[in-house]
Amino acid sequence: MNSFIKGTLLLVIAAFFGECLEFFVNMILARELGEEGMGMYMTILPIIFLIVIIASLELPISISKFIAEKGRETHYHMLKHTVRITIVFTIGFLFIAALILPFLPIFQNYHPNVKWLVLILVPIVSFSSIARGYFMGVQHMGKIAFTNFAKKVVQLVLLFWVYQTFQFDIQMALLIALATLVVSELLVCAYLVAAYSIHYHLLGKEPKQKVNRKDLRKALFSVSIPTTGLRLFHSLTHAIQPFLVKVALISAGFTSVMATEHYGMLAGVAMSIGFFPAFIGHSLMVMLIPNVSEAFAERDAYRLIKLLRQALMITAIYGTISMVVMYIFAEPLTHLFFDSSSAAIYLKLLWPYFLFHFFIIPMQAYLIGLGLVKDALFHNIWSHVISFALMYLLGSMKMLNMEGIIIGMNTGAVLLMLMHYVTICNKLGISVYFMVRRVTY
Repeated sequence: MNSFIKGTLLLVIAAFFGECLEFFVNMILARELGEEGMGMYMTILPIIFLIVIIASLELPISISKFIAEKGRETHYHMLKHTVRITIVFTIGFLFIAALILPFLPIFQNYHPNVKWLVLILVPIVSFSSIARGYFMGVQHMGKIAFTNFAKKVVQLVLLFWVYQTFQFDIQMALLIALATLVVSELLVCAYLVAAYSIHYHLLGKEPKQKVNRKDLRKALFSVSIPTTGLRLFHSLTHAIQPFLVKVALISAGFTSVMATEHYGMLAGVAMSIGFFPAFIGHSLMVMLIPNVSEAFAERDAYRLIKLLRQALMITAIYGTISMVVMYIFAEPLTHLFFDSSSAAIYLKLLWPYFLFHFFIIPMQAYLIGLGLVKDALFHNIWSHVISFALMYLLGSMKMLNMEGIIIGMNTGAVLLMLMHYVTICNKLGISVYFMVRRVTY
């Protein structure tokens, strides 16, 4: 068994148990917050993730790519300079965020302390990103797997204990839910930074090769900036999506409360269940970025094609099985959250959205490894423009409403997957049908 499969299996196992815990976290939140509260939680979460992505500057990806491509003797100076860049960026971003966040309209419907929780996340995410990127690059996947699992354990235990011990109104309950997220991130950050410090100290004792700072910044930012742009666009669309869905549903005759409740069932229930198996795809993503980057730097065409076939085969197997199981057991699965038949219907109708996104995750990692981050960004822009247009046009029709929303979502996922796949095949010079090489790489 090669290192790629071993590392993927390790991440998959840890991620499986982590997703099981996430499932229980969402169940607790659904029962404590109710349909409207869950809708509010799912509305604010994309905004928080948007800020977190800016804070991380996608350093885990750019650092892991650099580590995989360059010799060990360059790692010490690269990491040293990256820490300095992160400190400067974090201070600047904290200052800007502290000025802007209090005036964002979306925070007015939540507890006043929610915005300060978001600010606390900024330095936590920034510095843990360096450690994550290093361990991904040297393929110490055990630490990544452990932290992903430990974060869910801490969040679940805190949520269960606090909600069982105290009673809150909806605003305070939402604040508690977000606070447990911050605390779990803080504990994981402490572990990662401690482990990283040990490795960094050992690197300092080994032979070192200085790296030109200008070249280093260029190497890091050539990956982190477009990748951050990609993630920002992805998070921005997720932040816009709740409002787009609600506006479309209100145009179709729903009341504001009804629209919020149905979005809560779509995002908080159907999508939570449907994306449950995506932990396998995210595990593949973590493994693919350094492996594809290394193979591409060495111009190893055979290994690149092999990695692509392995990733697609694994995705096809788990994706097909997952969709069949979810379609058959949609009612009992959704009833774990709410006693509503609508959520089960949404879960069944969204199967193309979930299945094609399972393929999109490793393909996006593959594009990053090949240095095609800009292509991935343009694919996302085009697919979301078409998807959002369909979601609004069809969702605002009284005869379709939520079904129209889902048709738009499914269309966007299919289009994005096809664009990613064709671009990868063209880059590798292989046929889109059987992945047979057409030209010399």
